[in-house]
Amino acid sequence: MQLSVATILQDSAARHPDRTAIVEDGVRISYRTLWHEVLGFAAELQDRGIGPGDRVAVLLPNTADFPRAYYAVAAVGATVVPVHALLVADEIAYVLRHSSCRALVSGGPLYPVAESAAAAVGIEVIGVSTGREPLARPAPRGADDTAVILYTSGTTGRPKGALLTHLNLVMNSAVCAQDLLGLTPDDVVLGCLPLFHSFGQSCAMNSALRAGATLVLAPRFTGPGVLELLIAEGVTVFMGVPTMYHALVEAAVHDPRRPAALRIAVSGGAALPGALLERFETTFDTVILEGYGLTETSPAATFNHRDRRRPGTVGHPVWGVEAGIADADTDRRIVLVEDGEVGEVVLRGHNIFAGYLDDPEATAAALVDGWFRTGDLGTRDADGFLTIVDRKKDLIIRGGFNVYPREVEEVLARHPAIAQVSVIGLPDEARGEEICAAVVLRPGVAPTPEEIVAWSRERLGRHKYPRVVRMLTELPLGPSGKILKRELQEVCA
Repeated sequence: MQLSVATILQDSAARHPDRTAIVEDGVRISYRTLWHEVLGFAAELQDRGIGPGDRVAVLLPNTADFPRAYYAVAAVGATVVPVHALLVADEIAYVLRHSSCRALVSGGPLYPVAESAAAAVGIEVIGVSTGREPLARPAPRGADDTAVILYTSGTTGRPKGALLTHLNLVMNSAVCAQDLLGLTPDDVVLGCLPLFHSFGQSCAMNSALRAGATLVLAPRFTGPGVLELLIAEGVTVFMGVPTMYHALVEAAVHDPRRPAALRIAVSGGAALPGALLERFETTFDTVILEGYGLTETSPAATFNHRDRRRPGTVGHPVWGVEAGIADADTDRRIVLVEDGEVGEVVLRGHNIFAGYLDDPEATAAALVDGWFRTGDLGTRDADGFLTIVDRKKDLIIRGGFNVYPREVEEVLARHPAIAQVSVIGLPDEARGEEICAAVVLRPGVAPTPEEIVAWSRERLGRHKYPRVVRMLTELPLGPSGKILKRELQEVCA
């Protein structure tokens, strides 16, 4: 079966040529123009000898050049390798070398580091140009061909390249656009998530363009700046990670205006504290639908729907996907456990990646008995709602008792003086690990660490409450807004 990610944009350009596809810094680009520019850049790539089976890296900020490059690479039949925008030259060179890229597409403020990395590997850097005679049509690709190689964050060693097929990504964009969000050409989606990341790339960019909606790009996220965009552009759908929701709520404290068109908000990437969900929904008079997924799941795997919603959970599996809870201590085969028990979340369906590039051992460990082992601990209730308890690797074992950081964070997030909190385990000779809460305080309040410990002790079991509290001015964040717990442990040690 033939299928290409390029058809996501091609189809919408045919159906809605005059509608606005992209808004960047106030400039509006129609579907007709964007597709014409994509095919023009595809012709440039083809003239440079790039075609089916080749791999092309893309290192670009959240500008219109990203979709131009992304769909142009797909249109010539090559594989897109999006590059993390915060990597240094040596780290970029590793990705280029490991993926055997033929070229690197870059521009703007990222061009110098791209040039340095490409020189180290001996490949060329190509700027996005659209002036050539457009390619007549996209190159045909098979549904199981690799469309994109997304590199994991590398928190447990060197990043691994997850192989996502055209079927993975086309299906995920369709499911997100139609089943989960009900997107129409009248919707305006805010794209402030990094487009090199699976959440921003698949759920925001691909889904919006699949539906013929408008994608508003925000190259840099700030609470006040994005609040302004929500209002000025009439955004109807906002997608973000918890730290973005926190920033928007704080921005709204100083700005009485509210986005009138916002009909839905989507949270993913990390657990959203219940207190923050309630505060955002009250402030912006809308609902947050929480979902769950990973790079290896294209990424949408489970989701809350308006008519089937349970805050604090990540909902039910998306259409065509099955979720289960497996015995977390059994690695070589999948043994499903009963509803209500804690185990490892496992998934199977059209969204599961094809494996890790040139890493059969890691692939075999992740794909077992037809299931993908996520590395996340979770439970499923009698109604089928899935709750993520924590990452297996983040589990704290204090004095022989299992402590899930998310449970402690949920309680601490309701402290009136705490704006943000992350809980980690620190090495302890007597108990193996001790519970540490890293907190960012709200302006104008100054409780002592001892006062926070005492408050926690009244609300958490004796084995759960933090004995160590570290006051920070900010939490270390990755480019997608996730809290970097490994860095946090170094800061708090």
